[in-house]
Amino acid sequence: MEPPSERAPRLGSVAALDRVLADCRACPRLVEWREEVARVKRAAFADEEYWGRPVAGFGPADARMLVVGLAPAAHGGNRTGRMFTGDRSGDVLVRALYDIGLASQPTSERRDDGLRLLGVRFTAPVHCAPPANKPTPGERDTCAAWLVRELQLMKGTLGSVVVLGAFGWQALMTAIPAAGWSVPRPRPVFGHGVRVDLAPADPATPRPLAVFGSYHVSQQNTFTGRLTPAMLREVLADAATAAGLHPRTP
Repeated sequence: MEPPSERAPRLGSVAALDRVLADCRACPRLVEWREEVARVKRAAFADEEYWGRPVAGFGPADARMLVVGLAPAAHGGNRTGRMFTGDRSGDVLVRALYDIGLASQPTSERRDDGLRLLGVRFTAPVHCAPPANKPTPGERDTCAAWLVRELQLMKGTLGSVVVLGAFGWQALMTAIPAAGWSVPRPRPVFGHGVRVDLAPADPATPRPLAVFGSYHVSQQNTFTGRLTPAMLREVLADAATAAGLHPRTP
């Protein structure tokens, strides 16, 4: 099978990207882990059929705002087949988007639950669930072609990106130049609430891109109060405004 770096650039739509990405087997460690999790299962989900494949982005292809996470959770996205679905991280993120009017409902439980994101799309720098929620730098680099192509295909409408965590921030800042925006030097450092405005790097990129940092919506952050719902809503609302969306005040 062709590596992502050769397949992704030829894909002409976000729908095609999502479809082809779901068959990727480029990283042996991740393939083995995601499929083992899908076989063994968690006791609470023993009667469910796990997805056990790469998890594509979720949301409209013409979204104005992109939310970049880390990777699918073993018993969340890897189980349900949808980004930020079926786990606590998804609960927190989707609730915050619902509170500001950018999701059709406050929960994200399964692929057929009717959730719609309004002007927003989810993606990640690594599309397979990694052991201990820790992809390697090599796995991030192998998966980078999918992120680059997704950004390229969305740049006609994309106005802002919210990056959840330092791993995603590093991946995005590496991918951005190939997607058509300029990254300043020294490279911007991740932090919660940080905003960086990136200028187009070529005539094919129609608008600047505002990039916002947020702590990840992991239980480690949300259970300890490092990231509160109000903190998350504030970053999401700022990014939505920068993208030309109209978030409401919860």
